[in-house]
Amino acid sequence: MDFDAMFNAQLGALKEEGNYRIFAELERRCGQFPRAKSHDDDAPDEVTVWCSNDYLGMGQHPVVRQAMKDAIDSCGTGAGGTRNISGTNHHHVALERELADLHGKEDALLFTSGYVSNWAALSTLGSRLPDAVILSDALNHASMIEGIRHSRAQKVIWKHNDPEDLDRKLAALPANAPKIVAFESVYSMDGDICPMAEIVEVAEKHGAMTYLDEVHAVGLYGPRGGGLSEREGLADRITLIEGTLGKAFGCMGGYIAGSPALCDFIRSFASGFIFTTALPPAVAAAAQASIAHLKVSQIERAQQRRQVARMRAMLDARGIPHMENPSHIIPVPIKDPVKCRMLADILMRDYGIYVQPINYPTVPKGTERLRFTPGPLHTDADIDRVVEALDVLWKQCAIAHAVA
Repeated sequence: MDFDAMFNAQLGALKEEGNYRIFAELERRCGQFPRAKSHDDDAPDEVTVWCSNDYLGMGQHPVVRQAMKDAIDSCGTGAGGTRNISGTNHHHVALERELADLHGKEDALLFTSGYVSNWAALSTLGSRLPDAVILSDALNHASMIEGIRHSRAQKVIWKHNDPEDLDRKLAALPANAPKIVAFESVYSMDGDICPMAEIVEVAEKHGAMTYLDEVHAVGLYGPRGGGLSEREGLADRITLIEGTLGKAFGCMGGYIAGSPALCDFIRSFASGFIFTTALPPAVAAAAQASIAHLKVSQIERAQQRRQVARMRAMLDARGIPHMENPSHIIPVPIKDPVKCRMLADILMRDYGIYVQPINYPTVPKGTERLRFTPGPLHTDADIDRVVEALDVLWKQCAIAHAVA
């Protein structure tokens, strides 16, 4: 049997529909973010990155870099295995304490990525709590969907950001069934924000636990970077807060924060924790330094908000559509996968502007977009250049100046 032919047939179909993904080969330049060296033949040697989830540039921050270097010098590189076999490194414990404090919780638990923390925590809760029902927002991330699927628990999908629909669906369930309401604070593709207070009130009304994904909010919102739940004063009413170290904190890893019993429950039963090599101590040390810095510094968040507002205003002035939302994410709708890929290629080749096209299955077909994430290290001149380039391409490609 020719397996390669089978693989290539499906890859060919993906290319024909415009959803085949091409990765840009980039090399981040330490201390020069958002500049990066390009290794692609059809791009300038230096490009400006416009779609990074290193939202605040903390992956380049001297305090974070120094913490990682110091930990490498004291501990070496890898963790040596799982925490069960190789032991829990002191840097893991210190980071978990930092994270628990960030969210006002008693405990926290580290994972190797935000994807793994969602998958492991939701699958464990759903499979280990007898007769559990997980109520999932319709636009939850793939990692949450996979965790729920793997749990084999009953799943109920409620309309996106609709507390009334959630209320109806909770009311229809048996009163004695353990209920888990899973949702996100900031949805990364549209950039919209959940009505958190209303969702929490509905969940509490029905005795349900709340599972909040804050991966696109931690570091960015709240007086100490604790996310939307901190900003809204609701963290103490959320049962489990899940977050990442790989976006605004500029490192790598994921985590959950909650009660000691909850974290110990996941630690003891989640295969995604038990059987996975732990984060390198140097990564944990760098993440702790980043979190500690952002707990007290407002500079990065304030400058990011300024640059986001500036870019939105300039796009409006040129009549270039962008999806309105109250977050830091600026999606520019294209609505066609081939045209979306073409625009991204031209921006890279002719302007040295790197923005990855967002196509299916990340977003539904017909909603393809370019997703911009202005940060504190993007200059005013950077914003001027990207808006000017978009304006030229909008006219050349005859893309409608409106959002349907």
